[in-house]
Amino acid sequence: MSERRPAPTVGQVVLGRRLQELREAAGLGREEAARALRVAPATVRRMEMAEVALKIPYVQVLLEAYGVSDVEAETFVALAEDANLPGWWQRFHDVLPEWFSLYVSLEGAARLIRSYEPHFVPGLLQTEGYARAVLEAGTVGRTTPEALERHVSLRLARQQLLDGPNPPHLWAVMDETVLLRPVTDDVSVLREQLDRLLELSERDRITLQVARFADGPHPGTSAPFSLFRFAEPELPDMVVTEYLTGALYLDSRNEVSAHLEVLDHMTTHAASAEATKKILRDARESL
Repeated sequence: MSERRPAPTVGQVVLGRRLQELREAAGLGREEAARALRVAPATVRRMEMAEVALKIPYVQVLLEAYGVSDVEAETFVALAEDANLPGWWQRFHDVLPEWFSLYVSLEGAARLIRSYEPHFVPGLLQTEGYARAVLEAGTVGRTTPEALERHVSLRLARQQLLDGPNPPHLWAVMDETVLLRPVTDDVSVLREQLDRLLELSERDRITLQVARFADGPHPGTSAPFSLFRFAEPELPDMVVTEYLTGALYLDSRNEVSAHLEVLDHMTTHAASAEATKKILRDARESL
């Protein structure tokens, strides 16, 4: 059996889209591009959709066929070589589901992450103890203790992007249920988690809001989802919505706009960032 190919990096997604744009600008179809490579048209499609790695010799032939200048082609090839490098998360391939690999790649490349979480503290904000309790209670908890600890390590490794020199702006809306659900009988774990949220809420590039019960229903209650915005103009906003065994990756303008509208509605009606700090302090004192 062949080895499973890791999920594409954001760079591969961006450059795949760019290859498609260059082909279309040159007035060529996939069949004509495939003839230049002496491969099936499906190979060109898979490169453009980032379903395969960007083979540098193929890229060079295509750029020449599309009439790209030598200078631009040299830059494109350098970017493709960087995009093909494995992401840090691939060292967790033994526990990282294929559908979640792309999520981690998007998370690490985004300049803005907006999310709604109706059940738990968002993964990027969880303490080690809280993360372990959540993972133990879920499907991960039915694996070996060693695999569970690998999942915890992966979750903590993801959080390093918040401590880097140029972190993304993380704007999270949590349902009030998150603060009321006891994920463990160990109160010290819950206290530590609330202390962590209070600490993070003071950072310039982290905005936390709580959607309170008293504010009534809102249109985002169906499932957790995240919206990613990137610095690269070639990559549109993307929405990821999770379900039990996977996730949907949405980038059509209508779907992204619908989720953005829901986020705007929730952030308008949820407790403000300052009011949320008081909610977190009150929850902490009640434990």
